Amino acid sequence: MTLQDIYQKTIKFAAQKHTDKNQTIPGSNLPYVVHLSNVAMEILIAIEKSENFDGKFAVQVALLHDTLEDTDITFKELENEFGKPVADAVLALTKNSDLEKDQKMMDSLQRIKQQPKEVWAVKLADRITNLQRPPHFWTAEKIKKYKEEAIIILEELRGGNEYLEDRLKKKIQEYNN
Repeated sequence: MTLQDIYQKTIKFAAQKHTDKNQTIPGSNLPYVVHLSNVAMEILIAIEKSENFDGKFAVQVALLHDTLEDTDITFKELENEFGKPVADAVLALTKNSDLEKDQKMMDSLQRIKQQPKEVWAVKLADRITNLQRPPHFWTAEKIKKYKEEAIIILEELRGGNEYLEDRLKKKIQEYNN
């Protein structure tokens, strides 16, 4: 299957799952698929800039990265549709809802680090994409904490993808200026 075919199949699947939940990008009316396609776009550029990078796998993970966390899809459904490696990657990117809020990110980062580097790249791409203008309803404290989390992600996933690490570093510097 070509990268284009994989992208089309996966984005349609993910878009439908997020649309079923009426999910939009926080602070906007934009459908959530815009966020997913932005993360995938970061990965598509990273493919060109990275050696030994499984772009087909990374694009699928990028487009599906929030499905377990934000939709009604089950791990088994994801595994049946896209295979165990993709489902395992999405699960690693999913925060464990049983943990305290302050433990969720580090837990997810530790699970991501057990995955192939492409999964690290998706987490970097996700935070790059999220470091846009914060939603209008975020407090200064929330914005500060989000930036601090981005720094932790960058530090924890160092060595995952040099191109995306550089992108995230620049986005952190620009954030909230």
